Amino acid sequence: MPNKTRTAAVIGAGPAGLTAAHELLSRTDVVPVVFEATDRIGGISCTVEHNGNRLDIGGHRFFSKSDRVMSWWLERMPLQKLPEDHIDIAYQGQQRGLAVPDAGVDPHTTDRVMLLRERTSRIFWHDRLFEYPLSLSGSTMRNLGPERLFRSAVSYLRSMSAPIRDEDTLEDFLINRFGRELYQTFFQSYTEKVWGVACDEIPAEWGAQRIKGLSIRKALLHAVDKARGGVASDAVAQREVETSLIERFLYPKFGPGQMWEVVAQEVRDRGGEVLMNQRVVGVRTTEGHVTAVVSADTRTGEQTTTAVDMAVSSMPIPALVDAIDIAAPRSVADVARGLPFRDFFTVGLLVDGLRLPPAPGDDLIKDNWIYIQEPGVQIGRLQIFNNWSPWMVADPSTVWLGLEYFCYDTDPIWRQPDAELTRLGVTELSKIGIIERESVLDSCVVRVPKTYPAYFGSYGDFDVVRGWLQEIPNLHCVGRNGQHRYNNQDHSMLTAMLMVDQLTGEDPTADIWDVNTEEEYHEQRSS
Repeated sequence: MPNKTRTAAVIGAGPAGLTAAHELLSRTDVVPVVFEATDRIGGISCTVEHNGNRLDIGGHRFFSKSDRVMSWWLERMPLQKLPEDHIDIAYQGQQRGLAVPDAGVDPHTTDRVMLLRERTSRIFWHDRLFEYPLSLSGSTMRNLGPERLFRSAVSYLRSMSAPIRDEDTLEDFLINRFGRELYQTFFQSYTEKVWGVACDEIPAEWGAQRIKGLSIRKALLHAVDKARGGVASDAVAQREVETSLIERFLYPKFGPGQMWEVVAQEVRDRGGEVLMNQRVVGVRTTEGHVTAVVSADTRTGEQTTTAVDMAVSSMPIPALVDAIDIAAPRSVADVARGLPFRDFFTVGLLVDGLRLPPAPGDDLIKDNWIYIQEPGVQIGRLQIFNNWSPWMVADPSTVWLGLEYFCYDTDPIWRQPDAELTRLGVTELSKIGIIERESVLDSCVVRVPKTYPAYFGSYGDFDVVRGWLQEIPNLHCVGRNGQHRYNNQDHSMLTAMLMVDQLTGEDPTADIWDVNTEEEYHEQRSS
């Protein structure tokens, strides 16, 4: 390991920040000092514990088409011992260079372990559950009914024969792939709950970012390939599978935060620092280079100045621009201030059962999460944490739910007391027939500001801000909020890995801003 001679301020202890800190310690002479504004490790990939039950903010599948990321995860937390029908997985993973042990780890006796989980998610609409991603299965056709099924088929064929030529909006993007009828039935309400604006006001870039090639055609081809024993057999990586169609994923025994707590401890053990409750409020420069950061203790307000040789930022872009002591041109400042975020809160509900009927022989439905497409309620998605990991729930005879709501921090709902938000969640789930009001045993509320960087507002001029930030040569922006990009955690990690590749000269031309923007970049290839 090289002698440590330089110091980096790493702003944020989420996947991007902690990956950057770990990679800097592993491959450079830089000692990272991580500044985290909250008391939680992992950013939105943290795990929140309430009375022995663990809550995952948004649900985090540990899956990537990048072997580099998959191996990195498995080096930190090895794969569980696999059942007999998955005995080929370890061999396949090793053939591809993944750190997959032959025997695996027993999660009943070891805590530091990755589980292999089955992915099931459905759409709740008009008291019925529909498969997601959409397929033309028998259950889907029965639930739609003959009249709506006919309208959906005609609408889809129309979109195939005469697609919208200029995909300017997310509505255009979805109609071209599913037809107007299926778009209005299964996508419009949920998407508008998430973003708070109409789909015809959201740029098509959102669809290109999040669901890329998914369509009815892709779903059908995937179903045929699966029936032939094709893509689903490579259960660890599924590299050739469209991301939204992934059927298995890895998951830490105690939720996503466990991974990042492991990484944070490794950073500390190797000589780095991870400082909690320290919000970066100033970035000091000399001759256009970062030379120090100023952090404020979120409990006492006390400020500390730390001299550094470089900075890696995963903090929201508007806050970063404000913190830098170089006066931003008005054009830059205006765009930065106009970048929108959607905020998010989860109502955790512990219940003694669901009204949704399980499959024969099971005690609970298998869904990891359910999209709530009902327009008459505000809840957007329902997590069932029992099905992410049985160790997320203290008492396996109960059901631990996460009710997800999306808003702006200026909305009245954001400021409502926890008791009011809990009452809202209980009322809505009982209204649509998922729980009985009397079944609730316990509850909590977790608020997460700036969860979703949005692609409207001033985002169309974002390159102005990006260009100005790139003029500071030893400032590196990584991750979801650091780049104002709706990335998954693996993409956020890749931005940090590529940043270190640049510093070491291993890949001096790597462009961290290209991760998850091109169809073929890191989504469709292996490295």
